[in-house]
Formats: sequence, structure tokens, C-alpha cells
Amino acid sequence: MFNNILAIETSCDETASAVFHISDNKVLSNELFSQVKLHEIYGGVVPEIASRSHLEKIDIIVQQALEKANKKLSDIDIVAVTNKPGLSGSLLVGLSFAKAIAWSLNKKLIGVNHLEAHVFSSFLNDDFSVRDDIQFPHLCLSVSGGHTALYLVHGFGDYEVVGQTVDDAAGEAFDKVAKIIGLGYPGGAVIEKLAGEVNFQDFFNYPRSRKLFKELKFSFSGLKTAVLYDLVKRGVYNLKTGPVEGMIDLNLQRQVSSSLLLAISDVFKQVVKQAFKKYPEVKGFTFVGGVACNKFITNELSNLCDRYGKQFVSPHCKFCGDNAAMISFVASYKAKQGKFSDFTLDLFD
Repeated sequence: MFNNILAIETSCDETASAVFHISDNKVLSNELFSQVKLHEIYGGVVPEIASRSHLEKIDIIVQQALEKANKKLSDIDIVAVTNKPGLSGSLLVGLSFAKAIAWSLNKKLIGVNHLEAHVFSSFLNDDFSVRDDIQFPHLCLSVSGGHTALYLVHGFGDYEVVGQTVDDAAGEAFDKVAKIIGLGYPGGAVIEKLAGEVNFQDFFNYPRSRKLFKELKFSFSGLKTAVLYDLVKRGVYNLKTGPVEGMIDLNLQRQVSSSLLLAISDVFKQVVKQAFKKYPEVKGFTFVGGVACNKFITNELSNLCDRYGKQFVSPHCKFCGDNAAMISFVASYKAKQGKFSDFTLDLFD
């Protein structure tokens, strides 16, 4: 019988590992090294730096996960690893490490789709147990710096994309606007903080991609551009040289942040409303991915679900960003379904 799963996640800039116990249906450990400090001076993730950092940290993080779970490699029955999608160099580090362990110790191997892991991260409780009250079918909105998509989830491993962004991801819009107004990287948390300081008011009424709502599509490139050109029009930003020195003060940063946050939140709500109309059979709604750490958006979507009589679930923030606990959970139900990978597993398979 298979019981202990060692999971590895290196799809972007987080080196993560977790151990999952199938019989207890619980995550035993969830360790992570964040590379944010390595990339913030560049205003975004630098792939080469990310992959080199994974090489330096992966053995340490895996050992920490095993120690925290009070397990040895000999106790592990299955090695699970993210093999798609993500940065090729980063993925290759985790995949190579996982395959080496599984092959050398004759363990089972499971490749996990990073996006699928986010979709089912909502099943993880704060105490690392697995919740059993989320019913199928349900809708899932997964939002981060790299993706924004709406899924119809029929069962474990059974889901389909029913809506997605036609250009930028919402998290990318947060990060790029934050850079424009001098808030640094990453931008989501500080934008929410500044928006709260002006009571989440919509000062500038930035445009929403309303024509796309009925198609369950999102668009954030135009929103980002609208913010930029509004600042140019106000004389505080120059397209060639950047911010005009001393002109983008704290008050303007707050107003831009608040208006941007409300615009993005409104886009989500309008698309979800259309989805509830199109799929009246859904029993609930989950909100996952890094942007799900945003309490304002989470509360707005929760209130919307209350009005439509739908269950709302969003995981603890520790399971919203990239992490290995969600990889281990997906591997647990794949193991129960007998869906193992062979050693030809490659990137994007």
C-alpha cells in the first residue's frame, strides 16, 4: 500500500517540498524558500537567477520537509513533482531531482500540473488536513502573476477551462502598475494596503473589459495601459523617462492603487456573475492562486456568492501562492486513481 508522498515544486521562483500521508489524508510538512528578495531589484522574476537558486536550495528544502514530517527517504513511497507549466529551467531542476530520487530508490513517480494543483488547493484546511465539504460541480477562479482562468470542476482531476484572460494575468497588472507608481515588486500586497488607507474608493474609474464578460473572458492589458496614460495625462509620468521626480506622491499612489484594485475586483465579479447564469448547476465557488491572498477581493467574491446562494471557499494564504502541499494533495488522489508516471516524464508532458 502506498502511504507517504514526497512532493517537489519548482515551477517559478519558489523552492518548495511537502510530505503527504495518504491514509491520514493530511499534509505532514510544507517547506518553502522564497526568492522574492533575489528578484525584487529587477522588478520581476529573472529565469536564470530562479533556476540557479533552485539548484542551491532544493536539497536543503527537501531535507527540511522530511525532517518536519519525521520521515526518511526510505519511508517515502511516491515522489510527486511539478512538471508543467512554468519556467523551463526551474521546472527542470525539480523534475531532475525528483526523478533521481524515485529511480535510485525504486519509488513511484507522479507528474503534477501546477495549474491543476492550484485548482484543488481549496481542499486544504489551515491545519493541513483535507476538507470534505466542497461539492462538485463547482467553479474555480485561479489568479496569480502568471495566469487568470475560470474552471468548471467536475471531480478530482476532472475539470475544464471555461474562461480565461485574453492577454495579461491580473497579478501581472498589479505588479506592472506597482512598478509604474514606484511601489516595487511584488505589487499586490502593497496595493491592497494603500487602497485600504483611502477606504477602497474608486477615484479614477478605470475602464473594465465589459464586452468580454458574457464570454467569460478577462482582459487586464487595457487596464494597465489606461493607468499609464492617465498618469501621462496628469503630467506625472513620462513615457521615455518614467515618473516625473516628486510628482507621484503617497496620496496619488493610494488613489491609483485603490482605483486599480476596485477595477480588477469588478472584472472578477462581473465574469463570475455571468458564469453563475451559464452554469446554474454549480454548487459552489473557489478562489485560489496568489491573488486570493487579497482580502478585499476575497471578501467581494464571498459576498457575491452569498447573494447567489453558492458555497464560497478560498484556502489559507499559505496555500494560495506556489507551494508543495497542493502538489502533494493532487498526487494523493492521482495515486488512488492509479495514475503514475514513468521515467520518461518530461517538461510539459
